[in-house]
Amino acid sequence: MSKLSILKEFWDFLKVRKKWWLTPIVLTLLLLGALIVFTQSSAVAPFVYTLF
Repeated sequence: MSKLSILKEFWDFLKVRKKWWLTPIVLTLLLLGALIVFTQSSAVAPFVYTLF
């Protein structure tokens, strides 16, 4: 199963079930995950701590 099919299935779920409130939650989790991965071993890490 490819990543694209998972995204398509999630999009279809949102359309059919009308669960639009899930979209900001999923986007926030994805952004936080990307922030963690990006700052794991970079020079930006000390500056991220000032955000929180």
